[in-house]
Amino acid sequence: MGKEKFERHKQPWNAEEAGRVRLLASKGQGLKQIAKALGRSEESTKTFAKQQKIKIAKKH
Repeated sequence: MGKEKFERHKQPWNAEEAGRVRLLASKGQGLKQIAKALGRSEESTKTFAKQQKIKIAKKH
């Protein structure tokens, strides 16, 4: 298992991505699905969501 590559690694978030995070989160998507949909790491997505006060459903 190699390290996964994220095409958007370390790039700033834009308004379109913020909207997609909100939309996916509002549909009950988990962190993993949202991160994958945006090509971002889960850590980055979680941090961004917290900064934007976006609630992401906890998936177990």
